[in-house]
Amino acid sequence: HLLLFLLFVGPFNCFASYSRATELFYSLNEGLPAGVLIGSLARDLRLSTAGGQRPAAPQPPLSFTLASRGLGGQYVQLDNRSGELHTSAVEIDREALCMESSGATVFGGAAAVSSSSPSSESCLLLLDVLVLPQEYFRLVKVKIAIRDVNDNAPHFPVPHIRLSVPENAPVNTRLAIEHPALDPDVGTNSVQTYRLQDNYGVFTLDVEENESGERTPYLIVMGSLDRETREEYVTVIVAEDGGTPPLVGSATLTIGISDINDNCPQFSDSQLNVTLYGNSSLGTHVATVHAVDMDLGSNAQITYSYSQKVPQPSRDLFQLDESTGTITLSSKVDGDTPRLHRLIILGNGPGCIPAVITVLVTIIKVMMRPPEVVPRFIANEAEGVVYLKELEPINTPIAFFTIKDPDEKYKVNCYLDGDGPFRLSPYKPYNNEYLLETTKPLDYETQQLYEISVVAWNSEGFNVNRIIKVQVLDDNDNSPVFSQQLIELSIEENNVPNAFLTKLHATDADSGERGQVSYFLGPDAPSYFSLDKATGVLTVSTQLDREEKEKYRYTVKAVDSGFPPRESIATVTITVLDKNDNSPRFINKDFSFFVPENFPGFGEIGVISVTDADAGQNGWVALSVLNGSDIFVIDTGKGVLRAKVSLDREQQSSYVLWIEAVDGGDPALSSTAKITILLLDINDNPPLVLFPQSNMSYLLVLPSTLPGSPITEVYAVDKDTGMNAVIAYSIIGRRGPRPESFRIDPKTGNITLEESLMQNDYGLYRLLVKVSDHGYPEPLHSTVMVNLFVNDTVSNESYIESLLRKEPDISIEEKQPQISIEPTHKKMESASCMPTLVALSIISLGSIALVTGMGIYICLRKGKKHHRADENVEVQIPLNGRINLHMLEKKPMEISNI
Repeated sequence: HLLLFLLFVGPFNCFASYSRATELFYSLNEGLPAGVLIGSLARDLRLSTAGGQRPAAPQPPLSFTLASRGLGGQYVQLDNRSGELHTSAVEIDREALCMESSGATVFGGAAAVSSSSPSSESCLLLLDVLVLPQEYFRLVKVKIAIRDVNDNAPHFPVPHIRLSVPENAPVNTRLAIEHPALDPDVGTNSVQTYRLQDNYGVFTLDVEENESGERTPYLIVMGSLDRETREEYVTVIVAEDGGTPPLVGSATLTIGISDINDNCPQFSDSQLNVTLYGNSSLGTHVATVHAVDMDLGSNAQITYSYSQKVPQPSRDLFQLDESTGTITLSSKVDGDTPRLHRLIILGNGPGCIPAVITVLVTIIKVMMRPPEVVPRFIANEAEGVVYLKELEPINTPIAFFTIKDPDEKYKVNCYLDGDGPFRLSPYKPYNNEYLLETTKPLDYETQQLYEISVVAWNSEGFNVNRIIKVQVLDDNDNSPVFSQQLIELSIEENNVPNAFLTKLHATDADSGERGQVSYFLGPDAPSYFSLDKATGVLTVSTQLDREEKEKYRYTVKAVDSGFPPRESIATVTITVLDKNDNSPRFINKDFSFFVPENFPGFGEIGVISVTDADAGQNGWVALSVLNGSDIFVIDTGKGVLRAKVSLDREQQSSYVLWIEAVDGGDPALSSTAKITILLLDINDNPPLVLFPQSNMSYLLVLPSTLPGSPITEVYAVDKDTGMNAVIAYSIIGRRGPRPESFRIDPKTGNITLEESLMQNDYGLYRLLVKVSDHGYPEPLHSTVMVNLFVNDTVSNESYIESLLRKEPDISIEEKQPQISIEPTHKKMESASCMPTLVALSIISLGSIALVTGMGIYICLRKGKKHHRADENVEVQIPLNGRINLHMLEKKPMEISNI
């Protein structure tokens, strides 16, 4: 703000420049890393000094500045000099940036986030950039459109969706699913389609889009439904977006079939025949009718009534319970009572035509009174039904029966009629007393109801039936049973969250709550597996990674609702199937190999180690050389790198290769590594003498040359490196009047005069110079002949050349030149110093005497040769310690013509 204030209080031309506002529009994907170029303001604004012409005077450089760093400024990085706009380290998330501010513009100083465009997909990042100095000042409004990428998978707001469909729903009935999937992405990256994992052949899905673009899934009934056949369908609804590749989300969809009154009561028989003795007492059970309705609840309620065709006397004689269908004797049978009664009974259901059954009751006239059966129940009894718990012990007493003859004239016997684990036996020591008891434990799951009769008859053949119903009460004596004890499953890795695995199923033979099964994960199950307690649907809430863990094994429990509850355990094994989600991985990103030059062709340079965490074909890796394939090859299986030809360091000292590793997946994944091959020098090049260039060249040395003066040099180079290129010079052969007069510097190759030349020293000197390197294991060398002609002048060149053409008779001196490569600091022992000091003293005295004699000799000859000073020309050969290696064009004729 201070900068804007200073601009407004400046000269008037600042105000004129401020009016030049410019708009730039860029677009980029969300989620890009830092440093991605968005655009160049200087280039896109075509900013240049003086309209592209060279200015008359130097102009200040352009400067680009964000007016202020607001909400949008944190996502970009502006180069103040070049005007290049890059992404910053703060990653742009389009959904976080624009979802909350959709339809409005939120300003943060001079930077804002906007999605005010009519399109629901627009998301703009607004920046205000100032261009300085004042000569080029303008305000640039930069709009950056953030493009959506498919980085969010659809997800349902609830994991379980329940939908109810009436069983009489016609085909093509459409039912909206109230909890559609959500996807923060927009456009084609949002939810596009829905599908059912299992449609059971009777359901399908359709998607409707409203005016605002929201998509709602509809369940469509494609076939007939029957609750009595199947009352519930459990499947998985999958939502898929339109990205590439598409992302999916899922939820459990339970479709319940609601009951309608589409079934009516039905009797199993159309007629029931019953015999009743005329002396039966009031309340005697005559018969029970029972109708069945397959519907549920109120739709299955049945009431019983007499048809209007039943005469009133029969209605008065026999009472019908409208709820249970039980017929009992309600009036005394006398001599006027008809002997046959046709009872037409109706089974009535809501909205149904009644079911009809006919009960024919035949009354047998009795001249004498039948035997009497008097029960006294020990077990619980109600309305003629005895209730016993299953698993009661053997010989459990049920009731005492007293059998007697009312007339006390006839003998009465008694026996038990009917099937079941029961026994009726006399109870001694009493007469006419009988005990009814069990003979083995009862099992509710085998049979729930027994109907037995205690029959008493006298010697005249009259008998009485006393029907006893035994209802077995269920106990929680059965544990739930899984359909499979070992449940083997498989799923591909990188699955969608909350992916469906299987639906567990266990049954319990007990009834009621004791037979209701709930499902639980065992303590060894990982936390990201979920098991629906009621439905047994097993899901995994997170993505599985085969490389992290390939097999899961844990237990699940099925627990009933009895008291105490009983349970059973099954084992679940899950195999995670591999997907090609791992690129090959080199153990190093950069490999370096040191190889001696002249390495034989197809020799092993090194091994490139690479791994792939995937399995099978996805983990198979093939290696190839991306560059330099004409020289290098790599073994695909073993990763051995080889060179096809022998390598010469002097031609190329190093090679940089890029190796690509490609796995066998579809699509294949790859990675690259950098390989650096450094060639180690070996001593395969002898020194090359560059000067002198010929053994036939020679140099004139004047006799007046002073001792210690440089005469010429031998210069050589070596293509090797290191110690292999360190050169030493030595004279291994001499010929001449006094050849020891010349010496050579072993390091520089400079040849100097050691002693003064006398009258008898004139003539041709031939020095055989050995140029040797310090290579290992065997040093290499070259030789060159240095010819020196000592004389005042060259008067007969042909004579000298004839001498040079003759083969010199030179004896070879086997002396190895010694060169100190680096100064050493070894201490010498005091015992070895004394001989050295004595030798140095003698040499010094000899040198002084020699210099004195040479001075006298030169002075005497100087006067005699003064008149020839103009005829003699002394040519000085420059002896540079360093010669350019590229100056190889020295001509020997220039020396021989001296």
